[in-house]
Formats: sequence, structure tokens, C-alpha cells
Amino acid sequence: MQAVRAVLFIDKTALLIYDITMLEKIKKLKVNIGWKSIIFIAVCVVLVLIDLLTKIFEERNGWSFIIIRNFIEVESGSRNPGCAFSFLAEAAWGQIFLIVVTFIMLILLIALFTVLPERFILMKLAISMVVAGAIGNLIDRIAYQEVRDFVGLNMFGDMVSCNFADFWIVIGAILAIIDLLFINEWAVFPLTKSAKLAQKKRKEQEEEKKRQESSAVKSEEQDKGENG
Repeated sequence: MQAVRAVLFIDKTALLIYDITMLEKIKKLKVNIGWKSIIFIAVCVVLVLIDLLTKIFEERNGWSFIIIRNFIEVESGSRNPGCAFSFLAEAAWGQIFLIVVTFIMLILLIALFTVLPERFILMKLAISMVVAGAIGNLIDRIAYQEVRDFVGLNMFGDMVSCNFADFWIVIGAILAIIDLLFINEWAVFPLTKSAKLAQKKRKEQEEEKKRQESSAVKSEEQDKGENG
């Protein structure tokens, strides 16, 4: 029984230390909104307007034309009460769930955009595009309880309806993945010179920190030996 209590005490202590560490890291975060971020915010606004205006015009004018037959076709009147591929379209609680999830996602993305350093250009652009798409479809869900789609795309042999907001989200997600995999300083497979230099510098700093910690431990052991 005592062993169980000891384990629980250690777990609680570890969690407390983790929470304190996370709080300290959060406190160190600062707002990073420079001229680049302002440009991306303007881009986000423009993309939202493009999405909303195209939806208005397709409703008013009843668009119906073919760009590439059986691949890209524009047809007014398609409405989706769900999300991608009509997921949750039949659920009575689907709209409320999607609206709540979208609000949470927007809060997290905007917070990330705010604290992300200005040097993360591609990631900030990606976040701006995803936020623009999410806002465009969120407005539809709140105003119409459905999303206005009018662009038909051939996806794996089936035509699916979407809109410009969906394009922004998909393109933004692709840019974010590319940035995380190959471009920014935390890239899994860094391809850019700046990413390689940043990772090399961080590795050197970590090694230096380990050396300092090791030296500090040795000094303490020597002091104990001399005092003993």
C-alpha cells in the first residue's frame, strides 16, 4: 500500500513540475506581429471576401459552365449541411458541433499565428489561408445552417462539390505540411540552407548545455569529495 502511495505521490509531483514548466514556457511566449504578419492578415481578409463574393454571385446568376469536362465543372445550387464529403450531413447536432469545432480551431490557429516568429513566413501564410477558409464556411453555417458549394471536382472518379473556402483550407494545409517537412527550422527533412543552419546551431547549443551540466555535476562531486 505504501508503495502505491509513493508511486502516486511521484506521479503527482511529476505532473506538478510539468505544469509549472509549461506555465513558464507559456509566460515566455510573446506577440510577434510585424509588417509580414499584417500582410498575411490582409491576405486572409481578401481570401474571405473572394469566397463570400463568389458564393453571392453564383446564387444570383445561377452559374453553370464547364471548365474541364468531367473534372472541373461549375454548377450553382449545391448545398452541404455537413463538412467534407457530406460528413455529419444527416446528424441533427452536426451544425452545432461543426460550428463549435471551427471556433476552437480558429482560436488555436490565431493564437499560433500571433506567437509564431516573423521568420516563419510560409507557416504564417498557411495559417492565414486555413483561417480564411474556416471563416468563410463558418459564416455559411451560422447564416444558412449549410455551406454553399458550386465547384464540382472529380475526386477518385466521383464529382464532389466545394467552394473557394475549401480551396484555401486545402492549399493552406499542404503549405503547412511542406513547411514542417522540408523548409522551416524544425523541419523533419530540412532542405533549405537556413533550416539546416538553424538545426545545426540548435544541436550545438544542446551539446554545449549538456557539457555545462556535466561539468556542474563533476564540480559538485569534487566539492563533496573535498568536504568529505
